Amino acid sequence: MTEQRLNRKVALITGATGGIGAATAELFAREGARLIITDVAQEPLDALAEKIAATGAETLATCLDVSSAGQWDAVIASVRERFGRLDVLVNLAGIVDWPGVEDTEEDAWDRVIDVDQKGTWLGMRAAMPLLRATGNASVINTSSVLGLVGSGAAAAYQAAKGAVRLLSKTAAVEYARQGVRVNSIHPGVIATPMIQDILDEQGDQQPDIVRTPMRRAGRPEEVASAILFLASDESSYITGSELVIDGGLTAH
Repeated sequence: MTEQRLNRKVALITGATGGIGAATAELFAREGARLIITDVAQEPLDALAEKIAATGAETLATCLDVSSAGQWDAVIASVRERFGRLDVLVNLAGIVDWPGVEDTEEDAWDRVIDVDQKGTWLGMRAAMPLLRATGNASVINTSSVLGLVGSGAAAAYQAAKGAVRLLSKTAAVEYARQGVRVNSIHPGVIATPMIQDILDEQGDQQPDIVRTPMRRAGRPEEVASAILFLASDESSYITGSELVIDGGLTAH
């Protein structure tokens, strides 16, 4: 039998009840990880934890607003008490706001930056002592293709995701000799609840899908597989990298 790729590793996933988050949590469980799954609402977390429990994976489900330093500290304290270590941090929690520069409201800007950008930094800051202590840890931060190229819209989201890209790189340099790898993923159009209304309305004629060489939206499971690779020891010489998962959207 092939050894599980995350055998006994302890992994914390934010935004775990979203499309990519749930797919990642379920895949990690099948690959032998012990899991901490977090999101802002307890009921969906409990449902996901029950589903994962069927695989036999040890799971801790706890609410977390990633924009709150105090909540991060509490979650990491629970991880330390329950597991005594942390090997993998997957920062998936995120929100989107679609207006451009002039139409973005200040409150909306602040909320997107707080969750997508500040939340990623707070997570690394809180988790890093436990991650460093393992000597062989991995952080996967979620940017986007909109952290690589402009779209003419989603001003706050693009600003946040661009910041996550560079934050990941500077953290990768800072912790390269301390046993922590830090990489970013950059999904394209992925069929998740965040954009499902748009996909339902526009289907294959959604402009970004039309511009995607593969001519389809990605599946959450396809992103989860990429995250698994970065979380596993198979990517042991990869840090500060950008893994683009977009069906070729940014290739032209």
